[in-house]
Amino acid sequence: MPLSLAEPEKELTIKKLGGSPEIRQHLENLGFTVGGTVKLINVLGENVIVKVKESRIAIGADMARRIMV
Repeated sequence: MPLSLAEPEKELTIKKLGGSPEIRQHLENLGFTVGGTVKLINVLGENVIVKVKESRIAIGADMARRIMV
């Protein structure tokens, strides 16, 4: 299931990162790694706020759809 469809406030494990190699590298640089945990904090329109590695990050819905949990 894509991260953008996950339930808020639930700890999830990242199963797969999609997109081009550049997009996957960008997501890894932000802290999204396969096997790592992520928590959806809030959905604001098309954007989502997530907690990954003790940091809160806002990403667009298109990026959130590339993170499978």
